[in-house]
Amino acid sequence: MRSISLAARFTLVIPGALTAYPVSRGTRGINKALKDQSMKQFPFLFVLIILAMLAGACGGIVTDSPKQTVVKLFGAMERNDKGEIAHVLDLPLLMAIKDRDYALQLDTPRILRSPTDILEDLIDSGQTKNMWFSMKRVVGAEEVLGDTAFVEVTFLSETSGRRYYNKFGLHRLTERWRIYSFKTPIDTT
Repeated sequence: MRSISLAARFTLVIPGALTAYPVSRGTRGINKALKDQSMKQFPFLFVLIILAMLAGACGGIVTDSPKQTVVKLFGAMERNDKGEIAHVLDLPLLMAIKDRDYALQLDTPRILRSPTDILEDLIDSGQTKNMWFSMKRVVGAEEVLGDTAFVEVTFLSETSGRRYYNKFGLHRLTERWRIYSFKTPIDTT
């Protein structure tokens, strides 16, 4: 019985390499191919590593401003996107509000038992979404104080002509801004 070596018929091709190496050279041929390819990529990898180190030394990058975060919230509410809403809110801090309603000016604060209750309230036919979206929303100036920020939001009732002025509270958490308070709107008729 004769055995036929199939290795002589195959070639090792490394993407981006200028040379194809026959596998029949054994492990020395494969090692040489990998070494040649590594040397060609070394300058690119070196620059990439330096850039990653510089980005890490800068303490991370916050991608959105507080004002953009509030705009994202309203956009996510409009699309009923629970994932994006959860991404811009600090749900544990909103859940910790017990002495007043977390979002609306009501005589009796609503009792929301879980983060899911808050998310449901901000989508579809939730009471907060219905109230906020029945009015025109104007996102105004932002005020940044270190890792805390406030964004002015005015709700304008087109039917009654009333204005409700508000400041959303945000803080920087894991390198992005999250809303931790909607405050209670103040009637500025």
